[in-house]
Amino acid sequence: MKVAIQIVTWNSLKFLPDCLKAIKAQTYQNFSILIIDNASQDGTREYLQKNFPEINILRNNRNLGFATAHNRGLRLNQGDDYILVINPDIILEKDWLEKILPIIEEDREIGAIGGKLLKIYTSDFELEEKVKTKIIDSTGLKIFKSRRVIDRGEGELDCGQYNKKEEVFGLSGACVLYRRQALEDIKIIINKKKSNTNPQISKDEYLCEKFIIDGKVKRECGEYFDEDFFSYKEDVDLSWRLRLRGWKIFYYPQAIAYHYRQVYSQGKKIKEIIKRRKEKSPLVNYLSYRNHLYCLIKNDFFINFLKDLPLIIFYELKKLFYLFFFEQKTLKGWWEILKNLPKIIKKRKYIMKNKKISSQEIRKWFQ
Repeated sequence: MKVAIQIVTWNSLKFLPDCLKAIKAQTYQNFSILIIDNASQDGTREYLQKNFPEINILRNNRNLGFATAHNRGLRLNQGDDYILVINPDIILEKDWLEKILPIIEEDREIGAIGGKLLKIYTSDFELEEKVKTKIIDSTGLKIFKSRRVIDRGEGELDCGQYNKKEEVFGLSGACVLYRRQALEDIKIIINKKKSNTNPQISKDEYLCEKFIIDGKVKRECGEYFDEDFFSYKEDVDLSWRLRLRGWKIFYYPQAIAYHYRQVYSQGKKIKEIIKRRKEKSPLVNYLSYRNHLYCLIKNDFFINFLKDLPLIIFYELKKLFYLFFFEQKTLKGWWEILKNLPKIIKKRKYIMKNKKISSQEIRKWFQ
């Protein structure tokens, strides 16, 4: 198959039928589907076995999170040119693959490409009436000099203001097509010393998994998505690493998909930002805060960090002030950062050692 489609599920049964029907209805059909299930308890596995027995399922015995689950699939799916990472709450238009594949195939320097994401919601849960909107969910990731990252255009009414094919800093991990070669190029392999208890572990066996395929043992190593993130912001991190290795990331508006996600206000006023945080779960806020700092430690050039230090400090102090008074639990992210700092520093060294672009080249994306 040319395209491998990967979906990570965790109690996602309410979204999965529409997602899979849209995939099955694609006008381009040269793809395989792999579902990595994170120990769902809502009947996901039973539903798939009954209604889609032809789909391959990789079952985890616990919730491993977005990053680790997708990495397991990526290590298993090695024979495909492209990997479509898609959330179960995404509905593709039937020509999504047909429209986007020629764009990535015409330029071998494109490492990732995504289309226009619009919001969809269920107006009546009993009737299951779905309403596709013209409200933008994402047209790519935008990063500011303060290092704040947002989904470009989120919450805006789609009036054609993002109807141009263009490069973007990054893409939302909800629906993005990656070139397999690019993922192999940016994966992180950290040297691991031989263990006294297990001398068979060699220095390059970091996060390795064994798969038995056709009776043969297959070993795959390395991180594509950062597994320390668990979930959230791993798409920012991966986009940043693609950029540091010189890969292009494109947004193509003619490929349209719909995302079940709450309509948040995208305003800059403090009241709007606070309202948005309160609408999210404490776990999401915690992981997003911690993983944002992981991203900076791992990927930012020191010289760029110094140049934008006043803006970064101002932005981070505002967050700290808010968290101290209203979200003390989120501040435990600092304990996690300190505990994992040696590992994060090792990853940074690996990334910086293998970068291909200069601090000036990446700086053009900070707005």
